[in-house]
Amino acid sequence: MNCKTHKLRDAVVLALFASTVSAGSALAQESTTPDPTTLDRVEVTGSRIKRTETETSQPVFTLTRQDIQAQGLTSIGDVIQNLTANGTTLNTTYNNGGNGETRVSLRNLGSNRTLVLVNGRRWVAGTGLGGATDLNTIPTAAVERIEVLKDGASAIYGSDAIAGVVNVILRTDFDGAEANAYFGQYDQGDGSRESYDITIGSSGERFSAMFGATYVKEDPVMAGDRKISEFPVYKTGTAFGSSTSPNGRFAVCNGTFSNGRCSGTQTRPDGSAGQFGYDAGSTPSNWRNWGTGEDDLYNFAPDNYLVTPQERKSIFGSASFDITDNVRFTTQATYNNRRSEQLLASMPIVLGTGPGAGVQARTISISADSVYNPFGRDVSRIQRRAQETGGRSFNQNVDTFGFVGALEGHFEFSERYFSWDVGMSYGRNDQNDTTYGLFNVLALRNALGPSFYDASGVARCGTPGSAIDGCVPLNLLGGQGSITQDMLDYSSFVAHDEYQYKMKQYFANLSGEIVELPGGMLAFAAGLEHREESGYDSPDALIASGNTTGNVRSPTEGEFKLDEAYLELSAPLLRDVFLAKELEINVATRYSDYDTFGDTTNSKAGFKWRPFEDLLVRGNWAEGFRAPSISELYSGVGDSFSQIADPCSTTFGGIYNLLSPEQQARCHAQGVPVGGYDQGNSQIRISVGGNPNLEPETSTSKTLGLVWSPAFIEGFDASLDWWNIEIEGGISSYSGQFILDECVENANAQACSLFVRAPGGSIDTLLSAGLNLSVIEAEGYDLTLNYRLPDTRFGSFSFTLDNTYYAKYEQNGDGDNLVGEYFDGSNNWRIRSNLMARWEKGDLGATWMARYYSRQEEGCPFYYNDYGFGELCSDAVLDADGIVDPDQSFNKIGAATYHDVSLYWNAPWNAKITLGANNVFDKTPPVSYTTFANSFDPAYDIDGRFLYMQYTQKF
Repeated sequence: MNCKTHKLRDAVVLALFASTVSAGSALAQESTTPDPTTLDRVEVTGSRIKRTETETSQPVFTLTRQDIQAQGLTSIGDVIQNLTANGTTLNTTYNNGGNGETRVSLRNLGSNRTLVLVNGRRWVAGTGLGGATDLNTIPTAAVERIEVLKDGASAIYGSDAIAGVVNVILRTDFDGAEANAYFGQYDQGDGSRESYDITIGSSGERFSAMFGATYVKEDPVMAGDRKISEFPVYKTGTAFGSSTSPNGRFAVCNGTFSNGRCSGTQTRPDGSAGQFGYDAGSTPSNWRNWGTGEDDLYNFAPDNYLVTPQERKSIFGSASFDITDNVRFTTQATYNNRRSEQLLASMPIVLGTGPGAGVQARTISISADSVYNPFGRDVSRIQRRAQETGGRSFNQNVDTFGFVGALEGHFEFSERYFSWDVGMSYGRNDQNDTTYGLFNVLALRNALGPSFYDASGVARCGTPGSAIDGCVPLNLLGGQGSITQDMLDYSSFVAHDEYQYKMKQYFANLSGEIVELPGGMLAFAAGLEHREESGYDSPDALIASGNTTGNVRSPTEGEFKLDEAYLELSAPLLRDVFLAKELEINVATRYSDYDTFGDTTNSKAGFKWRPFEDLLVRGNWAEGFRAPSISELYSGVGDSFSQIADPCSTTFGGIYNLLSPEQQARCHAQGVPVGGYDQGNSQIRISVGGNPNLEPETSTSKTLGLVWSPAFIEGFDASLDWWNIEIEGGISSYSGQFILDECVENANAQACSLFVRAPGGSIDTLLSAGLNLSVIEAEGYDLTLNYRLPDTRFGSFSFTLDNTYYAKYEQNGDGDNLVGEYFDGSNNWRIRSNLMARWEKGDLGATWMARYYSRQEEGCPFYYNDYGFGELCSDAVLDADGIVDPDQSFNKIGAATYHDVSLYWNAPWNAKITLGANNVFDKTPPVSYTTFANSFDPAYDIDGRFLYMQYTQKF
């Protein structure tokens, strides 16, 4: 720990050393000299019309570069996830189910319903087969500001802008040089982060260019190093550990074993019914009855990452050249490489009659003739955690390219001003995944089959007359440590998967003035766009064949093309008259023609009314749509191991004994024995895949708001906006749990058709694919207050309070308002608030940020009763037998407030030194018992104060 902590001390020493060699250098600055003809008109997020006013009818929240730096974060994605309008989505705290991406989900409607732009252009979708944008592909050092449009904008930008738009504006016209060094870590001595960047630019009368480079390294935090995640379920010890342990869970077959079935009974070596596990010295054959030892349930939690690591390298640049006084060539390019990793507990080897064994795996047993089988009979049930591999390591190596090249200009015609641009943008993700710790089923079949010792005493696969060359027999029955490196080298394999996603877009836009109206000039913007998106998923050949202990996945590829045209009008109807200091109407429409599903037209209308100088009233109505992504359309069928409690089971939360006779009869009709069955493993193999018949989602969004800037309170303004979004035909995949519950409990025939049971009642196959069935309505309010106090002798003070209040979140039109209710992976906070306070005096400054998440409630799982943890249900309602009633009981997930502080000093040698701490009061995330992994949702910060230092030098 001391070694890690010294890095922070060394960073401070380095900063002080840098100050001595750079004293007297010139201060870097960004060019602010306006072009008198063009730069007085700008394009505001949410509109394509160039205008002199920056306030439109739509609510836009802006984070400046100063706001971004004050948060002490190394990822622009983490900054955006702190927005109050953001819901639940991927970040680097997602280990099991994560892929190194950080996304944004405005209004909690899903990351694929939020459009991400860079400099007003659509940014390339994330890894795999696209859909959502990975914000980690945007270099933080290149960002000037972030503009968040909290309104639907499909008429302006096309698909995906249902919940809103995040527009990341990069730095341009930079003159000078700037270097930054950053180091931070948790006060526990782990999770360190380093960031280094340099930006160099030059601006002339007709030419400007900028180049920058960034390096970011984020180290992991292990789940075992925090109390809330050191066991699978907080405060329950190993009660919910895996039944697949390093010492194994086995049964021998008294009969003939074939394709996952034993013709006789499955017993222990002494013939008694049940399973057994390894226990050195307990019997002559080192075994004992499974379920009687403390090692039977394996605590897999400490072997997982809590915060995943990644390393990013970026270069970025932009340039512009005035070809003539009215025509300019501009270009922008970025490259980002991300290397990230997720680490899970070692691979469960589940074969034969073991629950969840795959199609090929269920044909394998440990042969009675194996040199490592002391029982003389086939071992047909195999569950063994291969702890010797050191875990399953999932590694991503992702290259992201982005390029925009355009000609832009302006001209005047008939005393009217016009601007235009034409060009193309290109984005590409190339991803190579490497996975360690998986096993080859074909090799396992050989290694667990008959074997013998040769004349040299070396164990060989096969029989003396027919040895299998290169094969090394595998010892699964010898307990932890019995698998040697030679055994691993033969039976395991390293998976190599490859993905690619490409986007090309060609555009031409014209904006200008048409005719003078009572309130000003009628302005317009019109344009044509052509976009092509394509991608492929090429899994490792062994994975595609299904001959592994991991998830099978089929190779796939797909593409779509579209042509679009849009028109936007801004009509200032009145100005400077009674009760109409300003009145403006805005309308827009976009026509989109896809080669996959056909065409669609989406329109919007808005108004901006200023009855008097201090008050602005604004409102909007907009149609929206989201075309299905290549992943949703064409993704190949793959395996997923989900946590599922089969209602026909008596274990892992199964509720067979609580079912009605009619519901139990459905279980029996599907092949479940009378009395239910032992599910054996809470993770069930299901299949997921794409659906090429999907149609676009459609939406309607409405906003109505006020902006108040009272003249009698200098430096103060407030905005209050009501918003409502309705989505129809939403694309969603039924979870495996939903499918089973709907079939058994509600006799849903469609759900029953999606799965098949194996003999004995366990789930054999289950398909989860996207369907246009979701209906969603979200409604709420945004309140933002800004106040910059008059300067005092103590310095200047300013405050920003940003709030999002959710009044309604309903799904499938059932009238059930989910606001305040938590479900695994889905937070439904009623209130999210951020308060940022700033103080500046001379060369000193400080910021304080408070981030608030309101309380939620979750259901009380059945295992509170089954395993004797009823006291963990905070608001339990007991039935007549004193048992927790899950239909009426709930568990409180408390409100959470995180406090972040920073202090900076502008040194006289043109440097800035910042010291900061996030989660300064060491807030523990609120506990959830229904979330998957770690007992808290990854949207919350983990335990620990995060301390950091940043040094900035300008030249």
